[in-house]
Amino acid sequence: MTMILFYEKPGCANNTKQKMMLAAAGHTVWAKSILTEAWTNERLLTFFGNRPVAEWFNRAAPKVKSGKVVPEQIQAEKALEMMLAEPILIRRPLIAANGRFEVGFEHEVVGAWLGLNKTKESNLEHYLCG
Repeated sequence: MTMILFYEKPGCANNTKQKMMLAAAGHTVWAKSILTEAWTNERLLTFFGNRPVAEWFNRAAPKVKSGKVVPEQIQAEKALEMMLAEPILIRRPLIAANGRFEVGFEHEVVGAWLGLNKTKESNLEHYLCG
């Protein structure tokens, strides 16, 4: 099927479920740590596309959960600067396959793009993993 590059937080239960769903659909998943990757502004923007800046952020990151970082109040340039310094702030997973790039695991989006088996969990995001 498809070779998928999957940037995750190692040990995150939701990222593990997401990778399993992709593998069950017949894809090969190459997982990499979002925390240790050498990110650049340009590479991150490839995944974020036209999404609002607030959608770039990991809502489970400690600084977001505590209110120290309020994604809705941050401009793109500052958001990228913060994410390069602290990759835990990046929403995950970041997924690349067939020349397309996405942030987050919205089941309908990923399912339409890569084909997934139906599941009762419609939006396997990372909110349980900081």
